[in-house]
Amino acid sequence: MRRCVPGLAELGWVVVSGAAFGVDGAAHRGALSAGGATMAVLACGVDVAYPRGHAELIGRVAEQGLVIGELPPADHPTRSRFILRNRVIAALTRGTVVVEAEYRSGSLVTARSAQRLGRFTMGVPGPATSGLSAGVHELLRGEGVLVTDAAEVAELVGEIGDLAPARRGPVLPRDLLDAASARVLDALPCHGSVSGRDIARTAGTSADEALGRLYELHSLGFVERAGEGWQLTPRPTRMGGPRRGGP
Repeated sequence: MRRCVPGLAELGWVVVSGAAFGVDGAAHRGALSAGGATMAVLACGVDVAYPRGHAELIGRVAEQGLVIGELPPADHPTRSRFILRNRVIAALTRGTVVVEAEYRSGSLVTARSAQRLGRFTMGVPGPATSGLSAGVHELLRGEGVLVTDAAEVAELVGEIGDLAPARRGPVLPRDLLDAASARVLDALPCHGSVSGRDIARTAGTSADEALGRLYELHSLGFVERAGEGWQLTPRPTRMGGPRRGGP
């Protein structure tokens, strides 16, 4: 939520939520902090600040965005009106993102309304053992789409071509090796040493080529001599002990 909402606001999307405590409030604050627009849909009259603890937040939303409600001024919220409010949130948006939801959460009501309207439903997963994430995981087992940041949300609800960037982990030193050197390195076992001839056979190259690559890998710290053979250079573990394998 901390990354997703500000990112959507910076992309020009209006963040719509219900001004409630928890995720709703975090969504509005995230949009406001990024200088974006946000809309609060209330389960009461627009002149009634509910919950009262969010009176200041609702005021900021009114200044920087929009506060709306179906009910006449001075009407107060009831349990059934929150359910009705959620269907309005679903209708106003291109997609609904569920961040935290128990099995009987109002967020799931919003998601089901969005699905009936043919809108996108998305979920941000949480710990598998958390009851607060049980509803999100149930949504993802059905028609919901897993998202982790603003770019992935925009890819679904945006225009054609609004693609999220490709995801990949950090670049490791071995990722910078050329294909031939990488094959030779992969030919070494995780434990123990092996002869240059066996390495060449496993890597599918000549003995001379393999030997040249091994000396190159040695200079880079990936491998070391072990008698008549070669082995991977031990690396320290997090606890300080040796571990087999190149950088």
